[in-house]
Amino acid sequence: MDRNQYPHTIYIVCGTQAEKSDRNSVMVVKMSNLTKTLKENASDTESDEDDDDDEEEEDTKPEFESVSLKHIGCINRIRSTVINDRKIAATWSDTGKVHIWDLSRLLHAVNDSSVMATYVRNQESPKPLFTFNGHMNEGFAMDWSPTVPGMLATGDCSKNIHVWKPSETEWLVDQRPYIGHTSSVEDIQWSPNEQSVFTSCSVDRSIRIWDIRAMPSKACMLTESDAHTSDVNVISWNKHEPFIISGGDDGFIKVWDLRQFSKKTPVASFKHHRSSITSVQWHHTDSSVFAAAGADNQITLWDLAVEKDDEENKEQTATATTTTTKNNNNQLENLPDQLLFIHMGQTDIKEIHWHKQIPGLLISTALSGFNIFKTISA
Repeated sequence: MDRNQYPHTIYIVCGTQAEKSDRNSVMVVKMSNLTKTLKENASDTESDEDDDDDEEEEDTKPEFESVSLKHIGCINRIRSTVINDRKIAATWSDTGKVHIWDLSRLLHAVNDSSVMATYVRNQESPKPLFTFNGHMNEGFAMDWSPTVPGMLATGDCSKNIHVWKPSETEWLVDQRPYIGHTSSVEDIQWSPNEQSVFTSCSVDRSIRIWDIRAMPSKACMLTESDAHTSDVNVISWNKHEPFIISGGDDGFIKVWDLRQFSKKTPVASFKHHRSSITSVQWHHTDSSVFAAAGADNQITLWDLAVEKDDEENKEQTATATTTTTKNNNNQLENLPDQLLFIHMGQTDIKEIHWHKQIPGLLISTALSGFNIFKTISA
C-alpha cells in the first residue's frame, strides 16, 4: 500500500545508548502531521499574506508522541517485524543478551491519550517475551526473515551466528553456531525469496552466503573472502534482483550479482564517501535505487540505471565558458553519474531506512537526532 497524500504519520521504534546501563530504553515514537516543507516568500508582494502563512504554519507543525520501556544495557541494534498482527521488536544488548519485545501496549499508548496517561501513571514497563543468553559476546548483526514470520538470525562479536525459529509460545535457538567467519559478524540479511538462505558480513573482510538446511558447521555455501580491503560493516539484499550491496570501513560501496558471486568481482563499485560506510539499503520498489550513509556525515542516494551519454558530456563541455563554470563542471565530473542526491546536516549517522509505505521517504538516525526527508528523485 502506497501512501502519497500529505500529511503523513509514521511510527518508529528505537533504542538508547545511555552512560548508565540501567538508564536505557526501547522507545516507540509517533510522528504525525508531517507536511511538505514550506517555501519562503519569493517577493515582497507576498508580504500581505504573512499573517495567513503564520496560521498555516500552526496547522502544519509536526506532532510528536513517545513512550518507552526499560532496557538493561545499551541497545546496539533494534529490528522490528509483524507476527500474527503483533508488532514485535528484537534488541541486541551490549550485555550480550538478545531480547524480544511485544510493542502492542506502547503503540496503544501513543495512539490513545487515556492509555498513555495510565501507562505513565502506573510506570508500566513490559517485560521481554523471550531472552537468549547463548551468545558468548555482544553483537550488532540481526535480521528478521521476510519469508518466515518470527524467524531471526543474530551474529556476535565472537564470529558466531545463531538462527531462531518461532514456536507457539517462544523461540527455539539452535545452540550450535553457524561457523565460518573468523572475526566479528557486523550485519546479516535474509534472502527476500528463499526461506533458508541468508547472507552475512564481517570484520574479516568477507561476505558469506548460508543455507540453514545444512548443519551449522557446513551451512556456508559461498564466500567472497576479500569483499573489501577492511571491515565489511553493512549489507542489503535487493528484493527484486539478485543483487547485494555492501559498505565497508574503506568507504567503498559495492554491488554484487549473486549469479556471478563466484567470480569474486563486484558489478559496480563506488568511492564517494570520505569515511566508513555505516548503513545501506535498497529501495523497496525501485530495484536500481539504494541509499547509503557514512561516517563523513553524508547520506547519498544512488541509481544504478543512470548513465551519462556522450551528448550530455558534449553539452556540458560547450557551456563551460567561464572559470567558475569550469571549476563547477570539474567538481561535477568527479561525482559518479549514478549519484542522485546528497543529504547533510547530521552528526554521526548510524542507520537509514526507506519507509515501506510512503514512496521515497527516508528516515535516518544519528547522534544529533532523526531526519525524515523525501526528495523528488526517489
